[in-house]
Amino acid sequence: MYQASALRHFITISAPLFVLLMGMQGALAQTDTADGPQSTRAPDDKWGVSLSVENDLFTPTNSDQHYTNGVRLAFISPEDSAPASFLNVAKQIPFFASEGRIRTSYSLGQTMYTPDDITVAENQPNDRPWAGMLYGTAGLLSDTGQQKTGSDSNYSRIDTLELTLGVVGPASLADETQSFVHKLIDSPHPEGWDNQIKNEPIIGVTYERKYRGWFEADLLGVEFDATPHGAVTLGNAFTNAELGTMFRMGFDLPADYGPPRIRPSLPGSDFFVPDTDGFPLSGYVFAGFAGRYVARDITLDGNTFADSASVDKEPWVGDLQVGLAVIIGQARLTYTHVYRTPEFTAQSGADQFG
Repeated sequence: MYQASALRHFITISAPLFVLLMGMQGALAQTDTADGPQSTRAPDDKWGVSLSVENDLFTPTNSDQHYTNGVRLAFISPEDSAPASFLNVAKQIPFFASEGRIRTSYSLGQTMYTPDDITVAENQPNDRPWAGMLYGTAGLLSDTGQQKTGSDSNYSRIDTLELTLGVVGPASLADETQSFVHKLIDSPHPEGWDNQIKNEPIIGVTYERKYRGWFEADLLGVEFDATPHGAVTLGNAFTNAELGTMFRMGFDLPADYGPPRIRPSLPGSDFFVPDTDGFPLSGYVFAGFAGRYVARDITLDGNTFADSASVDKEPWVGDLQVGLAVIIGQARLTYTHVYRTPEFTAQSGADQFG
């Protein structure tokens, strides 16, 4: 029997933090610079914050199924704001560009997964298991920006190395969060959280590389570019490898790598550098695709060392996304719509979310 896939709206807001983090920025700023080649551009000296929300609130059926909710709050530092000794060490990380400027990033997030019917209290062995995840990340980013010298002379590049620590199971508070929100908005109460996967600490390491300017064009003032990427994640929650590309078309394209997403997904960037020389309004439409080989997904495979609900996953998963980004001064607002192929063998159709 065909089942309609979920449709969720995904909004990301990115803006520099001027007031709340002004004191922190001053405390972290250093007059020293790290050794090695540097871009001639002035470093971006502002902290940034990015809020990503994925939810099915705006769907025609307003139904929860599979990946049903995700929230992520991220903070990202100014460029090269850490002590010079730390920057020198960071620039020696394998695969990082020696001429790149270093940022640090931190985030907190929560994700939820449910079967198609959340009003069933009994275990549903042929549907996606109930699962929640609460996590934090800390990362290093090396961004060559508008760098036009060095080994990567034809494009800008960003390398990301990120550590994720967290927990799955009842300790993720997914049950309490979803129950509270559904009571608040008068939605059906989720009945099956007693069947969720058990508590387990999670750890993961992600390495990701993106190239901006791999393809660039300008037609009658309309700009085009392409940003290919590759990523590998190793951990007890997720182990996967991904390749893909995102295309942008717009006016005064900002120095970013696309809108951020909640992993596993096509990557973006929590920061952006707007064009401050022109009119303080710009934007672009984008489309991207990625193929991902999934060796492990704890929300489908179940707990690592304990018996829990699980299903047979699909090893190959594809994402196709389209969307719109609007940049107003120092703020970025984006909408993304995602089409994802089935993630487990018993899934009756592809998912869509935004």
